[in-house]
Amino acid sequence: MAPSGDPNEPAATDGGLFLGLISGTSADGIDAALVRFEPSPCVLFGRTYPLPPDLLEDVLRLSQAEARLSLDDLGRLDTRLGQAFAQAASQALADAGAAAGDVTAIGSHGQTLRHDPRGAAPFSLQLGDASVIAETTGITTVADFRRRDVAAGGQGAPLMPAFHAAVLRDPGEDRAVLNLGGIANLSLLPRQGDVRGFDTGPANGLMDAWCLRHRQQPYDRGGAFAAEGRVDAPLLAALLAEPWFALPPPKSTGRDQFQLQWLQARLGDQSPADVQATLCELSAATVADALLREMPGCRRLLACGGGVHNPELMRRLAARLPGIAVASTASVGIDPDFVEAAGFAWLARETLAGRPGNLPAVTGARGPRVLGAIHRA
Repeated sequence: MAPSGDPNEPAATDGGLFLGLISGTSADGIDAALVRFEPSPCVLFGRTYPLPPDLLEDVLRLSQAEARLSLDDLGRLDTRLGQAFAQAASQALADAGAAAGDVTAIGSHGQTLRHDPRGAAPFSLQLGDASVIAETTGITTVADFRRRDVAAGGQGAPLMPAFHAAVLRDPGEDRAVLNLGGIANLSLLPRQGDVRGFDTGPANGLMDAWCLRHRQQPYDRGGAFAAEGRVDAPLLAALLAEPWFALPPPKSTGRDQFQLQWLQARLGDQSPADVQATLCELSAATVADALLREMPGCRRLLACGGGVHNPELMRRLAARLPGIAVASTASVGIDPDFVEAAGFAWLARETLAGRPGNLPAVTGARGPRVLGAIHRA
């Protein structure tokens, strides 16, 4: 339900500092962003805190589609992730020289284990017990942002377009924001008209998993592994033939769909480096195809997320988008590594103010909804 009163009226909760936390589909660490929104949005501090190795191993294993876990395992993982998020929050405040009393609220996305908004019983599951975070930090924590949108018939994702529109929309040009996490998603910000957004497919997730398998490294640093290989055209065609790519928005996906089992079923005898190059091209191709199809008048693409640091991926994107300026969000003053964490800080602010955080035109929900559960300190 939409809140009563004027949604443009500043709420008492709008001031102060907000701390956003997220571990994305790549699960490469917990991003923490300390944000001030008044008088204008500003990321005051951002840092990524690695997950403990044993916890990371469990998250990566259990996020695969074929993984099974007991109720005891699920409960323990929820608590362990909550403890890790609480520790990251406390460390971020210490590193930023801020006190818990300075922070109005934490917005914690948690760690996605499953995302199935199209199933017979739609759901989206994020772990990282917010009660543990609130109890440990002494800060009001807002979490579980996706499930209300799913309950309202939406995809529960992407949730960042509303935030991108609030801070990155420009009345002078049609532009898009691209988040290159484990999964890639686009926010379409036209000069006029409705904001739209959707997932386009894998960004770093498949490349990370393949790199870990063949190089024992969690990600392809500098795109070096992909640069060693050549794109295998038949393999790329087989990957692009996945029916999900042809679905119209609204749509979302996750690591449970685009993972090594999905890739393995389409492989031949390609070299590991050629597969990595092809996966990089797949990420660029699916983003570019979606953008040109859904927003042919786009003039600027602002990228954020870990994929910004992969020059091979950024080069391939630019090559597929002639006439569109492709740049990092750093070009407009926002650190690309902490855009999404800042977005969940913003969503916590909207929830406390009683304002909707979803965009029905993006997620497909039946209407605007106030998202998340509030865990008071």
